[in-house]
Amino acid sequence: MGKLLLTGVDGNLGNQAAEYLLDLVEKDKLIFCAYSEAALKKYADLGIETHVTNFNHKDGLAEAFANADKVALISMPFVGAKRQNAHKNVVDAAKEAGVQQIIYTSLVNAADESNPSVEKIDHIFTEDYINEVGMDHIFLRNSQYAEAMVTNYFTFVKMGGVMQNNQGDGKMAYISRKDCAKAVAHALATDKYHDAVLNINGPELMTITDFVNYGNEATGNNVSYQAISDEESYAIFDAMGVPRTTEGAFKKDSEAPFSSEGMVTFGEAIRLGKMDSFTDDFKQLTGEEAITVKYMFEHADKFQVGERHSEDN
Repeated sequence: MGKLLLTGVDGNLGNQAAEYLLDLVEKDKLIFCAYSEAALKKYADLGIETHVTNFNHKDGLAEAFANADKVALISMPFVGAKRQNAHKNVVDAAKEAGVQQIIYTSLVNAADESNPSVEKIDHIFTEDYINEVGMDHIFLRNSQYAEAMVTNYFTFVKMGGVMQNNQGDGKMAYISRKDCAKAVAHALATDKYHDAVLNINGPELMTITDFVNYGNEATGNNVSYQAISDEESYAIFDAMGVPRTTEGAFKKDSEAPFSSEGMVTFGEAIRLGKMDSFTDDFKQLTGEEAITVKYMFEHADKFQVGERHSEDN
């Protein structure tokens, strides 16, 4: 049997997935890829096969994938044609190298054409392309990272105690990024799934008001929630210096290391009921319960969104 290859180990999700994989699989069965030698050094020092890869260019990718039976593609952190091309390069190289299965980190309800999230466009493109080339796959359709909203909660504590966004009464089964990483690791390590679509959801479907209430109970703060329009949401992010698209400039140590277009259209999708997928696929895949929002707020220092690690927006 060939090796299990994980991309993006220099990022927040990929780095955590790498740590879980090291507990599941022998080191000589792993290949890790990242943008730089520096990000890979600690793994190379363990004797793990490593490769510096840039998915914007197909050159050298098939060679990097040559020893792999399975490849986990962590979706790239930019949005639009550039991401679609990068993902296509990975799929083409995997096909050329004889990779047997691709695991791809997608988004809940990515296939719904009425879903207004701009993020889902690239995800369904990638899913469709993997299907088009005929590769066995596991699509991990992740709910929203809870860490993003935990950090957002504390931002609004500092801004006067009223969380404002455009989610309204829509529901989301918020999932920890740690659990999304765990799902990637288990998807790579298992032979159980083929041509599968798994919804990686948190343990409870809730509104943003419910989310805020968990934060208040755990911290003693008294944050309230106010629904605002899409346009008002853009205005808040503009005032914070958040770029509209991933082509913009991201502030170092930003509490919102995403594009506002991505976040506002995501909020719109939640409000319209396009993100309320709720399954036990995570438990079936990993054999474990997902981390609760309550627990994350009780240990909030370990569940912050963190810095943007992309070296290529």
